[in-house]
Amino acid sequence: PNEIGPGVYDIHSPNVPSVEWIEALLKKAAKRIPAERLWVNPDCGLKTRGWPETRAALANMVQAAQNLRLG
Repeated sequence: PNEIGPGVYDIHSPNVPSVEWIEALLKKAAKRIPAERLWVNPDCGLKTRGWPETRAALANMVQAAQNLRLG
């Protein structure tokens, strides 16, 4: 309970967020919310994006989360 998933990928933008961009957003959120309560997710469903950009964005989200977990 009491977990939150700040949207780190604007699905209405054609830009794929970089790993560094996502990490910066997660670090900002972690200043207020304990990291163990944070979930990494896009801001909404991905139906407005094509597969190539969706895969790239999700891969960057995974990499950013892994980087932060490793400290």
